Amino acid sequence: MTALAIWLAGLGAAAQFGKLSVIFGPLAEAYAGRGAVGLGLMVSIIGLVGLVFGTTAGVLATRVGAKRAMLAALILGALISLVQSLYLPYGWMLASRIPEGFSHLAIVVVGPTAIAATASLRFQGLVMTLWGSFFGLTFTILALVAPGLVSSYGIGGLFQAHALWLLLCFVLLLILMPADRPSARASAERGVVAQHLHSYRSAWIAAPALGFVCYTITYVAALTLLPGVVSAEWGHATAVAMPLVSICVSLTLGVALLSVLPAVRVVQLGFVAVVLAALGLWAVWGQGGGEFVFCALLAAALGTVQGASFAAIPQLNASLADRAAAAGAIAQLGNLGTTVGTPLLALILKQAGHAGLSLFLIGFSLLGIVLHQWLIWRRLNG
Repeated sequence: MTALAIWLAGLGAAAQFGKLSVIFGPLAEAYAGRGAVGLGLMVSIIGLVGLVFGTTAGVLATRVGAKRAMLAALILGALISLVQSLYLPYGWMLASRIPEGFSHLAIVVVGPTAIAATASLRFQGLVMTLWGSFFGLTFTILALVAPGLVSSYGIGGLFQAHALWLLLCFVLLLILMPADRPSARASAERGVVAQHLHSYRSAWIAAPALGFVCYTITYVAALTLLPGVVSAEWGHATAVAMPLVSICVSLTLGVALLSVLPAVRVVQLGFVAVVLAALGLWAVWGQGGGEFVFCALLAAALGTVQGASFAAIPQLNASLADRAAAAGAIAQLGNLGTTVGTPLLALILKQAGHAGLSLFLIGFSLLGIVLHQWLIWRRLNG
């Protein structure tokens, strides 16, 4: 029950991104004259907070305690959504997204560590994969629900619904999450700069994030741009199918693989499957049905990488402090990937077309395999 409540909080955190992304049209009408750049900044500024402060958040969450950090993040996020429902002027709306970014970051840093602590070793692969599904599932749900909600109650109604969701999660976790242990809060003795150096020098702490950044660069970019470049009659089906296939495969085949293989090996296998799917997509380009099939296979392969990357956090790191640091690094590098991937792929598509698309997917997948193999070698050889 606690794991489910933490996952629900993760859905609320993802909605801090998604509540604006899925209503980009109505948002443009509400803030007419700001242009795509101004609205895009309003959406992405949360990710910039994570990019700058991701690892720092892991340190602070350990010092404060998981429960305190999670509850504070949820109540802050709910209050901000309520204020945003008042139709703030653009400048105030943009400013409100900065503290909302800290709320989001705290939830996504505490969540993996807290949810891992709820499960025995046997079920950790399942709960970590469940956690890893929160982003894609939230966007799918919002794409279905948000237009009707905005049509009936306006943008403010969507923000109020989001605030209510976060408050519900606050109440659930106030009751269900175990109290913070003083020893866990006192364990983060390093300074912020020293913790960054410690995290990224460690072959255990850094490993999940270094593979995850190769995933976020490719997944978010492919999800955003592929529906618009495949054969027109398959564009909508591709947009709907890719996130759903990714989630379903992650929670089924991904969990099954994690029961027999270490998480890092599952990540590497997922990247191998991405390479094969990218080669297949290259081979069938221009054949609508074939494109759809290989886009779905690509999403399936990336889904296994997603869940296994989160499962690697507790597998590689025994202490709460190291798990929090690993989750912070995932948040930091994950935001780097989501920020860089889409514009990079858009440029590559413009310059090199579908061949460049496949090489983009293959290149970052091979990089993920090599990085993990190098870190395995470092762990084995001290």
